Formats: sequence, C-alpha cells, structure tokens
Amino acid sequence: MRLILPTLKEKKRYIGFEIISDGNFKIDFKTAKNAIKRSLLNFLGEYGLARAGILFVPKYANNRGIIKTNVKEVDKVRAALSLVKSIENKKVLIRTITVSGILNKAIKKTFAAQEGKCTS
Repeated sequence: MRLILPTLKEKKRYIGFEIISDGNFKIDFKTAKNAIKRSLLNFLGEYGLARAGILFVPKYANNRGIIKTNVKEVDKVRAALSLVKSIENKKVLIRTITVSGILNKAIKKTFAAQEGKCTS
C-alpha cells in the first residue's frame, strides 16, 4: 500500500467554538455535537457535510470545543455554527473563537480564552 503524498492530502483546519447560553447552563458534549451536526446538515446538506469532512475533537469543557474541517469549507462551517439558535429548548449562541491549522494551537487558544489568558 502506497502512502499519499503530502501535496495530495486534503488540508484541514480546527475551529474552536464557544456555546453561550441564556442561563449559563452546561451543555454536555453529546448534546452539543448533535445540535451542531443537525445545523450543519440543514445548512450544507449531505453532500456539503461530506465535503467538509467534519470531525469533533473529543476535548470539550465549559461549553467550549473544537471541530476539524476541510480548509475549503471553513467559512460554510462557521456560518452553520452561527445558525444554531437553541439546544434543548434553551436559547444559545455559538461563537467561533479561533481557526487554526495546528490542533495544539487551537486547543491552547480555545481553552485559554475562557480564563482571559489568550495572548493573540
């Protein structure tokens, strides 16, 4: 089996997001993932969702998480995130914190921002 050359691999980006809720209630990972997937499916359709190659990074805490997506679909995924209006019949807003090509940098910026320690 031959390896794929680096120039032929699809480029990826990591989108760090925050879920802001009306009453500061905690949303678990599974519920947030399902709501975001539903929004992506409604906005992009099945074909667009497949092109975006969405993967949820299992690191999730304090209503913050990271999504891995294709570099060409970043703007569409961000738009679909902004269309999530409610989770479990409670009003929410999903805000994009950072977009990065490196997972560790995305983790650092996403989870450091909640403590006010983000430098850039």
